[in-house]
Amino acid sequence: MKRTDFSYDLSPERIAQEPRERGRSRMMVVTPRDGAAVLEHTSFASFPEQLDRDDVLVINDTRVIPARLYAEPKGAMKSRIEFLLTRQLDAMTWESWCKPARRVREGDCVRFSPALEAKVLEKRGDGTVVIRFRGDAAEIERVGVPPLPPYIVRDAPRESDRESYQTVYAASRGAIAAPTAGLHFTNEILDRVAARGVGIIRITLHVGIGTFKPVKVDDIAEHRMDAERYEITPAAAAALNAALDGRRAIAAVGTTCVRTLESAIREGKGRFEAGTRETSIFITPGFEFRAVDRLLTNFHLPESTLLMLVSAFAGMETMRQAYAAAIRERYFFYSYGDCMFIRNRGTW
Repeated sequence: MKRTDFSYDLSPERIAQEPRERGRSRMMVVTPRDGAAVLEHTSFASFPEQLDRDDVLVINDTRVIPARLYAEPKGAMKSRIEFLLTRQLDAMTWESWCKPARRVREGDCVRFSPALEAKVLEKRGDGTVVIRFRGDAAEIERVGVPPLPPYIVRDAPRESDRESYQTVYAASRGAIAAPTAGLHFTNEILDRVAARGVGIIRITLHVGIGTFKPVKVDDIAEHRMDAERYEITPAAAAALNAALDGRRAIAAVGTTCVRTLESAIREGKGRFEAGTRETSIFITPGFEFRAVDRLLTNFHLPESTLLMLVSAFAGMETMRQAYAAAIRERYFFYSYGDCMFIRNRGTW
């Protein structure tokens, strides 16, 4: 299957630059049926009523860290050096993307503030460097900025993005990107979901570089996902297994929940086991879903691993029809954009 099978054209004006009002974004309800899409256009305010009373709703409670930091210029440089923290190795050591990477060398010290600097321990080929912070680790929270994706254009970082780019239920620090399907929720909507008798289960996947690393190969079978860490607590595992035993539909909020659940059920050979593990699962059309029955998700970039995942879930033709309708109906796309709720799995 080719990367270009997941291409589409989108006007830049449909890329959301500002967060939707929580609970008020537009929502497309997609029901795959006989290889096609039955579509309904509504508001996310109606999401609780889209769930059946026996469903369980799975949310990812990861919290985004301010993972983009700027070091002071070195030598004759005029511009700051940008570091995007991508993977934590220990309390003070991180893999990171560096720009411009050519201006740093192994052994260099870079300074982020009077209270925080880092030493470059290792330099790799793809712009990745390993750095070890020295100073007050809490200073990372103060001087770092939210790692908004590059298609959200800012003249300067905004303090408001620190909360806009978090879900209302974010708790466990460690993500470098938000699980954006969760940005639509308010506490009031979660209360309405619970009031319907729908169980809400928290899991954690710390979104890393694997989620949004671009696919550069023509044959998608050759793409390799970077590993991301996830955790399922004993209580969450018990609730998920009870849902399996009771044949209750599992509705995932976002692709991160899908990847976690489908990885975990394979690790447990058909059951969910508590624990902390890593996943590098790559879900493409033809994948056999064993855990997730329904999916809330945003509209994703063309040729991305996320679009491949939702195409595997709903069916490629269903997604082609849904995305064409979203463009025609002027939905907003990507992280701060509108959403779709896929009511059941389709065929690809």
